[in-house]
Amino acid sequence: MSAMRQIARGEAQQKGRGISASTTLIDPQARRRSRTMGILLILIGLAIYLFFVRTSEAGLTTAFGLNPGRQTAAMEVPDLVLPVLPSLYFMAIASICIGVFQLARGWGRAEGSMLGLVALFLTMAFLTWAGKGKSLNLIGILETTLQRATPIALAALSGVLCERSGIVNIAIEGMMLTAAATSALVGSLTHSIWIGLIASLLMAGLLGLLLAVLSVRFKVNQVISGTAINILATGVTSYVSARYMQPNQALNNPGKFPNLPIPLLSRIPVLGPIFFETNILVYLMLFLLVLIHVMLYYTRWGLRTRAIGEHPHAAATLGIDVIRMRYTNVALGGMVAGLGGAFLVLGSVPRFDELMTAGKGFIGLAALIFGKWNPFGAFGASLIFGFTDTLQAKLQILEVPIPSQFMRMLPYLITMVVLAGVVGRAQAPAAEGQPYEKQ
Repeated sequence: MSAMRQIARGEAQQKGRGISASTTLIDPQARRRSRTMGILLILIGLAIYLFFVRTSEAGLTTAFGLNPGRQTAAMEVPDLVLPVLPSLYFMAIASICIGVFQLARGWGRAEGSMLGLVALFLTMAFLTWAGKGKSLNLIGILETTLQRATPIALAALSGVLCERSGIVNIAIEGMMLTAAATSALVGSLTHSIWIGLIASLLMAGLLGLLLAVLSVRFKVNQVISGTAINILATGVTSYVSARYMQPNQALNNPGKFPNLPIPLLSRIPVLGPIFFETNILVYLMLFLLVLIHVMLYYTRWGLRTRAIGEHPHAAATLGIDVIRMRYTNVALGGMVAGLGGAFLVLGSVPRFDELMTAGKGFIGLAALIFGKWNPFGAFGASLIFGFTDTLQAKLQILEVPIPSQFMRMLPYLITMVVLAGVVGRAQAPAAEGQPYEKQ
C-alpha cells in the first residue's frame, strides 16, 4: 500500500508540474518482458506456418466431433468441420499480428488474454493438422483432459493452502501416493469405496500434520522435510504393494465411483458431457476450486491465511495465532492432496500400482507457480498439463508422425519451462519457506 501511495503521490506531483502521464518512465524489466512476449507470439505464428501450413495439402478438412462417443443425455449438435489450409493460415497470421502489436504498443492488461488466445490458436492448429482428412472427437479429448487434470489440480490446490500460509509443501507427491495405496487397500478390505476414500484423506492429513510438526515446531528445512516424507511414502507403499497387494489381488480391487449425470445440466450440448456427466471426485475437485477461491479472498480466514504467508510477525501482533493456522492449513492441504491420490484409484483405475502418481504432485506444484498461487490460475495450468497428457494417446490413434515418447515428455517439459520462469515470473508469498519464531 505504501508503494502505491508513493506512486500516486508522484503522479500527482507530475501533473502539478504539467508533466503528462505518457512521459513517465516504464520499468525496464516490464518492457523487456513485453518484448519477449511479443517475440514469443510471433514465433508461435511462424511455427504454425512452418510446421503445419507447409506440410498440409489443399482441399482437406478436419471434422471435430462435438458429441461424446458414448450414450449420453446431452443434446446432439453438428460436428465442426474446418478447411485445413485456410484455418491454419488464419491462425498463423492472427498469431503474428498479435505478436507485432505486442512489440509495437503492448496489450496492457489484456496481455495474458492474448497469450491464452495464441496458445489456443497453436492447439487448434495442431489438432487441425493432426486430424486432416479425418474425424477427431473433440469432446472426448476434453473429457479426458478434465479427468487427467483432476489429480494435478488437487495437488495444486493443496499447494495453495500450504504455501499461502508460508509452508512449502514438497511432500504432495508422497501424500498422493500414500492416499492412493490406502484407498485401494482399505476399500478392498471393507468392500466400500467410501470408507477407502475417508481412510485415504485421513492418512494424507496425518502426513500433512507430520510436515507441519517438522516445519513449524522443529523448524526443519521445509524442502528437506517434504523430500523425506516423499521417500518415506515411496518406500512404505512399494513394500505394501509388493508384499501384500500384488500377490493377493483381493486386496487391490476396491472398485471405482460411477459417473453421476446431473439432471438438466447434463443435457447441455458440449459442456454437459464434460462437466456434468462425471464421477463424484471430479465434482468435489470443482467444488473445492470454488470454495478455496471464495474462502481465500472473501473471508476472514483467507485474509489471515494470506497475512501469515506474507508477514507472520505483523499478523501475530494483530492477535492471529500463526502456528495454529499453519498447522490447520497444512493438514487441510494434505487432505486435499489425498483426494487427488484417491482419485487415481477410486476415480480412474480401480487398483494400486507402485509409483502410480508418476510425478503428478510435482507437476501440481508447477501448475501452482504457473497459476501464480491463485486457485483458478492453478486449475487453468492443470488443464494444460492434462491436455498434453491426453494428446499422446490420441495421436497414436491418428498415426501422427511424431514419436509417442516425445508426447509423453510434454507435461514434464512444460513443467521445466514454467519453473524456469519463461512465461513470466510469479511472486511467491513473502514468508514462504521461512521458519516462524514466536516473539
